[in-house]
Amino acid sequence: MDGRPHRPIRSYVLRTGRFTPGQQKAFERWWPEFGVDFEPGKVLDLPALFGNDRPVWLEIGFGNGESLAQMARDFPERNFLGIEVHTPGVGHLLLRLGEESIPNVRVMHHDAMEVLEQSLADASLDGVQLFFPDPWHKKKHHKRRIVRPAFVERMGRLIAPGGLFHAATDWEDYAEQIMRLFSERDDLFENMAGSGNYSPRPDTRPVTKFEQRGQRLGHGVWDLLFRRKP
Repeated sequence: MDGRPHRPIRSYVLRTGRFTPGQQKAFERWWPEFGVDFEPGKVLDLPALFGNDRPVWLEIGFGNGESLAQMARDFPERNFLGIEVHTPGVGHLLLRLGEESIPNVRVMHHDAMEVLEQSLADASLDGVQLFFPDPWHKKKHHKRRIVRPAFVERMGRLIAPGGLFHAATDWEDYAEQIMRLFSERDDLFENMAGSGNYSPRPDTRPVTKFEQRGQRLGHGVWDLLFRRKP
């Protein structure tokens, strides 16, 4: 041992990019209204954050935020907390929220795993969405995938009984990994499509431009829905 602190395995590559002028203005204008700063060890008071006690759905890695904004418009009776580490996507979503006056979204610009570990109370979420996470397709990088046994355990703690975990990926072997890991925890989760089965894409999940492009190229997409057991 050399005494240096252990570096955690990251499930992302930091590609901060740069704000466009519009995104920069959006960040300055709208972060005070929609943004949530990460504070180590502080658990979020979600009803206070949203100003109501409606069900909260978490989206991990919302990309440019288009699908999250669409879902927030489609389901005004829900609150949505989105986490994204890449700066331009955060700016893009803030611009959309501000321009369209979408009130039921809050945004965190931080590492999702730290948020999951430190910022959320047990059974505080009615749903968690993980759409097209980084597949880390090389086998030697699979350890970087966000869905690992510890992640499944964390989902079991954060999702309230009866709540949903919904994942979608266009990498079949990642879909198989998610299926296996959640199915192994049948003490926590029930597959909504039946044991070992993938779900049809529910109408609640918008089709992204990325997904449409993949479909034109013949790529498959796998949806997995697991309900938290009582």
